[in-house]
Amino acid sequence: MADGDGPRGPRPSVLSLNINSKSALYAAYMPLLRNGGIFIPTSRGYNLGDDVFMLLSLMDDPAKLPIAGTVVWVTPAGAQNNKAQGIGVHFKSDEAGSEARRRIEALLGGVMQAQRPTHTL
Repeated sequence: MADGDGPRGPRPSVLSLNINSKSALYAAYMPLLRNGGIFIPTSRGYNLGDDVFMLLSLMDDPAKLPIAGTVVWVTPAGAQNNKAQGIGVHFKSDEAGSEARRRIEALLGGVMQAQRPTHTL
């Protein structure tokens, strides 16, 4: 083994999320997080603090946004009020995370002030 090739932590898992409507984006977006974040429905087990990498597709945009993040919310199977099982991912404070937040907030516009329930609150 060459120098610098020591053991590394597990590679972040890669998730793909396609959001096709403004109402689905509103329900998934987590604006209260400093860098923004998104809820990803998944039945895979995650722990708080796990690093994840996602490919996010928004509405009619063919480009996928590659975003790194950290799990900050876990909704287990069978959660109260029939909440969807999945994880909340806080975007990293890098350019990709900032761009994702800008794009999402531009798409949501005034809807962000609504009081409708979301996947996390």
